[in-house]
Amino acid sequence: MSESDASAARVEATYHKVTWRLMSFIFICWVLNYLDRVNVSFAQLHLKQDLGLSDAAYGLGVSLFFIGYICLEVPSTLWLKKIGARLTISRIMVLWGGISTAMAFMTTPTQFYVARILLGAAEAGFWPGIILYLTFWYPGARRARITSRFLLAIAAAGIIGGPLSGWILHNFVDVLGYRNWQWLFFLEGLPALVMGVVAFFYLVDRPQDARWLDDEQKRIILDALAADRAEKKPSKHGRHQLLVALKDPRVYILAAGWGTVPLCGTILNYWTPTIIRQAGVADVFHIGLLSALPYIIGALGMFAVARSSDVTLERRWHFFGCTAIGGLGGLLLPMVSGNSLLSIVCLGMISISYFGAAAIIWSIPPAYLSDETAAAGIGLISSLGQVGAFCGPIALGWTKTLTGSLSLGLSGIATLVFLGGVAVLLGVPANTLREHLQKS
Repeated sequence: MSESDASAARVEATYHKVTWRLMSFIFICWVLNYLDRVNVSFAQLHLKQDLGLSDAAYGLGVSLFFIGYICLEVPSTLWLKKIGARLTISRIMVLWGGISTAMAFMTTPTQFYVARILLGAAEAGFWPGIILYLTFWYPGARRARITSRFLLAIAAAGIIGGPLSGWILHNFVDVLGYRNWQWLFFLEGLPALVMGVVAFFYLVDRPQDARWLDDEQKRIILDALAADRAEKKPSKHGRHQLLVALKDPRVYILAAGWGTVPLCGTILNYWTPTIIRQAGVADVFHIGLLSALPYIIGALGMFAVARSSDVTLERRWHFFGCTAIGGLGGLLLPMVSGNSLLSIVCLGMISISYFGAAAIIWSIPPAYLSDETAAAGIGLISSLGQVGAFCGPIALGWTKTLTGSLSLGLSGIATLVFLGGVAVLLGVPANTLREHLQKS
């Protein structure tokens, strides 16, 4: 083995160790996060009747999650940079796990609305915080792939959560005097609380603090990050991170692009069980099993797109391609609503857009934002982009209540998703993305 081959092997071994040690744990945390965020889509099959919720009221409740989420996204991300990921992630998980578990005891629509707002406030900063955390460990040339592994947790939550939620709803009917949806919230919320406590003792904030890395491994990581920083112009406004981010027009372009990704998530995460049931599947356990299929399709598509993007260091066209596939799936979905197989295919196309576009777009901000402004920029993009996540469920729930169908809302979302891809493709010049190519 030549010296260069030996050096490359040491680099790969180092990142493999980091990924196994950190990403495996974060992966589990994110699975729990999405289980607790979207299990309401299964609970609503019974919850709406018990609490007296219409489709419009359910859509409002889903959207209220994003009020607290949007308001606290930037402060939480900035706070992570100040106090570290270990304390931040632990605090977020303990709070959201406790609130999700408490949702088992809701008895009125008002309590449902309040619980969703509090859940969003508790989770605020988790997603952008993890994205920022990854920049402390991985250089740009590895980020789309590592982000895709992180996003795979969402797919895993869908793959696991669908059958699991269906099984709980099917087997915990009136057990110990509680409704099946109450057991759903309790059994899927408690693990997050436990993992939040574990995170405090398990996570490490920076490579130089990791006792499980030797000096050479630390140097490999820090040198790669330094090479990335050398490609970017340093900020002259380190004390005004948020102000610098607010003045950068690319932040708003990326926020517009990111805002279309949660729109795909609105369809996938909150309406998949309803869409499958309307396609002719009645048994709740079978609905849970079938709801896993779009997530599998999305996960496979995401891996292919993320690897291609990292190998070529091309982001903009990859993002646009994902949104085009998702937009087409959303437009076709109402036309095949009576066919369960074709409905799942269309949901799979939306899933590719959801996961693939998310993996790509979050590799863009660190490529041009300085280290000083990265935290504020990432938090701002994530926060502004959640406007789509807030409006989407309301629009779908309202149009379904008004028209008796999701068709109009799905078509509108599909159009916006496509336009989001166009915004990033045309609004972010390729020469602004400066990444250091690594041998992989």
